[in-house]
Amino acid sequence: MNDEPASILVVDEEEIALHNLRHILRKEGYEVTASQSGPRALHLLESNIFDLVLTGLRMEKVGGMQILERVRELYPDTAVIIVTGYATVDSAVEAMKSGACHYIAKPYKLDEIRNVVREALEKTRLKRENNRLREHLKTFQQGEARIITNNPGMKKLLATAGQVATSDSNVVICGESGTGKELLARFVHACSNRRNGPLLSVNCGAFQEELLANELFGHEKGAFTGAVEMKKGLVEMADGGILFLDEITEMSPAMQVKLLRVIQEKEVMRLGGVSPVKVNVRFLAATNRNLPEEVKLGRFRQDLFFRINVVALHIPPLAERKDDLPLLVQHFIGKYGILMHKEVCDIDPEVVDILRRYDFPGNVRELENIIERGVALAGNDRIEVGHLPEDLRGASFQTFRRKSGGIPSLAEQERAYVEWVLKEHDDNKSVAAQVLGIDRVSLWRKIKKYELEG
Repeated sequence: MNDEPASILVVDEEEIALHNLRHILRKEGYEVTASQSGPRALHLLESNIFDLVLTGLRMEKVGGMQILERVRELYPDTAVIIVTGYATVDSAVEAMKSGACHYIAKPYKLDEIRNVVREALEKTRLKRENNRLREHLKTFQQGEARIITNNPGMKKLLATAGQVATSDSNVVICGESGTGKELLARFVHACSNRRNGPLLSVNCGAFQEELLANELFGHEKGAFTGAVEMKKGLVEMADGGILFLDEITEMSPAMQVKLLRVIQEKEVMRLGGVSPVKVNVRFLAATNRNLPEEVKLGRFRQDLFFRINVVALHIPPLAERKDDLPLLVQHFIGKYGILMHKEVCDIDPEVVDILRRYDFPGNVRELENIIERGVALAGNDRIEVGHLPEDLRGASFQTFRRKSGGIPSLAEQERAYVEWVLKEHDDNKSVAAQVLGIDRVSLWRKIKKYELEG
């Protein structure tokens, strides 16, 4: 329905009743199609989609229940209102059981018609919106990679990822925690020639070394106490597909050696095994650290780095793609509205303003948590400022701009920032110096230079 007027089909064999209903509804701004014939109404339904149908109950040839049945078959989301001068309890019950959203007895009041029609159209709108969102959620639950963005940098990244996906090269995905590294891995899998194979993932930082080895490489029956049967590891289970190694920099040096051998030899040895098992696996890895720096520091093997870092994909933090906020917010509102069975569909502009000025250290994952909380707390269809986490509601945001709107000089920006930090910490010089990352002497120099004392 959106901004266009709602379309309504009115069916009634009584000419005066039909004329009155059409007149009332057109005055309300609706687009009304009227039919004094049941058969003609069925014909209109075959070629037109209506937002609402009002129909009489008892009519020659084709009655209201037949029209209701046909609407339910063709357009399950379209609301139907039965209007009749032969109202009985039995007929009302039958109509409601068959799917009518309202049952109005003649004579009716004008306000009654207006209110019932308005409510029915709102239900139709919500049904259609929920169905659309369910389709989105179904896509999400099926694991299809839907990366929501209008950001030019992200679009360029996705284009590169799509090109890389068609090769069989190993890929490292870099980015801060919460940016969506696993989602990008799913995107690469969906675009790859291995999309019909499995995509398995493991967080390398979630297991101790022995447990991670068992998780990745599996074991033979009797390999250790409690190994009552053979177990395949994730490497073997991902044969023909992709294995995603999240937080690969958390892997111990010993595990790095074992993984390197698997990648080089394309085979895996189960714990307690005597012969290797050939595997055909593509590896995607992810880290929130600077991988070349980890190699320089000796914490990550250079030979393994070269094996997995054939192509590196860097996901920008949410603070660098704020233009995606509206899209992401609406996506999460729709997702959690469905999961929580709530009709939340709007957000206070002040909330959006707060989100725009926030840096999101937790990135998209943090935004999702904020919106999930908002939907959970919303008492109506709108997320308000009061639904935000307390620390976010009370956060102070400073934008260093001149009142004229011009760009400040570096000195002006530094002065404003130092002044702001001092105020935030009640003029406590020791704390302010720590926050600024300088010693107290340097802070005193800046206070004197910018005349901030007094």
